[in-house]
Amino acid sequence: MFNSKKPSLEELPTSAQLLKSTIIAAVSAVVILVTVVLPAEYGIDATGIGRALGLAEMGEIKSELAAEAEADRQMETADDKQSSLLGDILGVFVGSAHAQEAEAWRDEVTFTLEPGASAEWKLVMTEGRVAQYRMIVDGGRVNFDLHGHGSGQSVTYEKGRGSTGSEGEILAGFDGEHGWFWRNRDKVNVTVTVQVRGEYAEFKDAS
Repeated sequence: MFNSKKPSLEELPTSAQLLKSTIIAAVSAVVILVTVVLPAEYGIDATGIGRALGLAEMGEIKSELAAEAEADRQMETADDKQSSLLGDILGVFVGSAHAQEAEAWRDEVTFTLEPGASAEWKLVMTEGRVAQYRMIVDGGRVNFDLHGHGSGQSVTYEKGRGSTGSEGEILAGFDGEHGWFWRNRDKVNVTVTVQVRGEYAEFKDAS
């Protein structure tokens, strides 16, 4: 086993020497920072040494890449916000479509009229009630009279000649039956479909 020689007090560095070494190390670090690190990492070349060594160009490239990455990040954030807004808007339309789909037609009837034939269907409604309807004519045209009668009163809502379809609503002005009379004036068979919903008690064949 070897024993190392213990240094004497004369061999130890003095406080002045330690301070000098510290200052030299600090100055060297500053020089390295200014001439190497800043040009190479950030493109900052205050002394011109970095450009002479080719380090400044490297730092500029890194800075440009960092700027492009930040621009891409901001663009992605903007796209995400735009997509979120678009999603919210679409959600409103989809929700509205689902709501309309949920409010399905309450009753539907389909019948075929031969040339010259007629039919009549009525809604039984009370005063102030509202019903919505859609009439689809397939294969030809019909004449129709949308009217109401009851409680000693009568009213004509709409008349159509050569109609291929219609839609709207009926506001009952009195208690009674409110609906359609159709006649096929074409020379071919015509199919009529009527869809109704709303505030009525019955939808019936009144032919």
